[in-house]
Amino acid sequence: MNSASYASALTAAQDAAGAQHFPPGALYVVATPIGNLADITLRALHVLRIADVLACEDTRHTQSLLRAYGIEKNGAGLMALHQHNEQEAAQQVIARLRDGLRVAYVSDAGTPAVSDPGARLVAAVRAEGLPVMPLPGASSVTAALSAAGAIDESGAFVFAGFLPAKTNERAQAVQVLATEPRATVLLEAPHRIAALAGALVVLADRPLTVAREISKQFEQIVTLPAETFPAWLAADPQRARGEFVLVLHPAPRTVHEDGPDATALRTLDLLLAELPLKTAVKLAADITGTPRNALYEAALERKKQ
Repeated sequence: MNSASYASALTAAQDAAGAQHFPPGALYVVATPIGNLADITLRALHVLRIADVLACEDTRHTQSLLRAYGIEKNGAGLMALHQHNEQEAAQQVIARLRDGLRVAYVSDAGTPAVSDPGARLVAAVRAEGLPVMPLPGASSVTAALSAAGAIDESGAFVFAGFLPAKTNERAQAVQVLATEPRATVLLEAPHRIAALAGALVVLADRPLTVAREISKQFEQIVTLPAETFPAWLAADPQRARGEFVLVLHPAPRTVHEDGPDATALRTLDLLLAELPLKTAVKLAADITGTPRNALYEAALERKKQ
């Protein structure tokens, strides 16, 4: 995109965020667009301009992003921080923060530290007692969830990220998902999407929302039974291109008239280990659909044992 297109955005960013407080010696975790450059926030634009140092997953990618917005940073203002050097580079960031500099961290796209580098950096900075300020913005996870309609009134979901690459381990992970009562978000790369689609066939008619190339020109979002996902992919070679976010809808809840099943009991045991009995019973009932009375009796038996 032409940087001139963002001249008014930079002015708006200065007007909207310029008077806000951006303390020196703080790490700013900045979300950047996952496709459409117009998804940048005004506060992010302002921080990218005023940051003394930009730590980047890929300095070349970030330099291109900055130029698209009409922001100029020289080479000294950029440093590489990615999955292969994060631990060591974090110490360099900490040194700059102790010198009173503002350091902003950006990954190649989306929100850092969510299936992107950044988590170890943030942990290291916090361990030193230095401030970390998040600048929220684009995220493929929340974007896919918002278009899937898969979350119930509890608001609960599971972020599973990338499943194992090895066939047997991936199949085992899918078996765990088969009994997951919450919506589950998966990520996958184009060269592995066919293998993942094949593994999900065992989930039969479980609804699956497939989001491809979110916010980009060829964005595609469909909901279909999991068992039909391989056929959907094969119907058009273009469908296997791009980055994927999958939302596996919750497993249907069933009422267990004969008492809690193994999944309900396992859920109850996990909750009892951390919570008071009544709270654990209530949550286990909400999660599994098992009658509360049956779970309460099971909980009492477990406490006796």
